[in-house]
Amino acid sequence: MHVKRNTLLLLACLVWSAAGFNILRIGLLAYPAHLTALNVLLSALVFAVFQRFIFGKLVKKHTARISAYSEERHFFLKFFDGKAFAIMAVMMTGGIGLRVSGLAPERFIAVFYTGLGGALLLAGLLFGRNYGKAALAGAAQTNFVQKGE
Repeated sequence: MHVKRNTLLLLACLVWSAAGFNILRIGLLAYPAHLTALNVLLSALVFAVFQRFIFGKLVKKHTARISAYSEERHFFLKFFDGKAFAIMAVMMTGGIGLRVSGLAPERFIAVFYTGLGGALLLAGLLFGRNYGKAALAGAAQTNFVQKGE
């Protein structure tokens, strides 16, 4: 299955938004028993660190990579490279393992998952924004060419 280059950004948006929403949901469901000002600040810190140093850079890197493709159509899984898929697999395995093993206390799940899920969800939304920009630019280019200007 091959898709248009810009559709890869939409696929990244959907995958990261779904992952972020799910992790954020898990964190928020665990939060009521642990709702304190300190925990909210810790969640905000987790969010800021992951967004600034990991997911924000990931969005920029993969948007630039996809935008630089010269061919118009690509295999649908090319929205990420091997390293990004490995990161996602390690995060999913680690997260599921932590919850299933019971090694992580519920307070940790509430605080960490809320921050991490929020950062993941924002990364997905940023991919969606980049898809929208690319789609609008493509439509404007097509319109420009059709008018013969």
